[in-house]
Amino acid sequence: MTKLKLGALEDDKPVKVTVELPAAVHRQLVAYADVLARETGKPVPDPAKLIAPMIERFMATDRAFGKARRGPGSRPPQP
Repeated sequence: MTKLKLGALEDDKPVKVTVELPAAVHRQLVAYADVLARETGKPVPDPAKLIAPMIERFMATDRAFGKARRGPGSRPPQP
């Protein structure tokens, strides 16, 4: 079984953002949604819904970003 960085998507109140993706990135996003659906057993109706959790995961695992946020004068992360 493949160990993806994302799990099943949580239902959360969204904030609308418009983004243009290169066609190659969109194809990869669709492919990722297909693999995620197979792994979790839950279909991903809209691959664009993966973008927010991907960005969230990226920021959560970026050590330099975390260190900068915890640096002098920074406030604790807000929920």
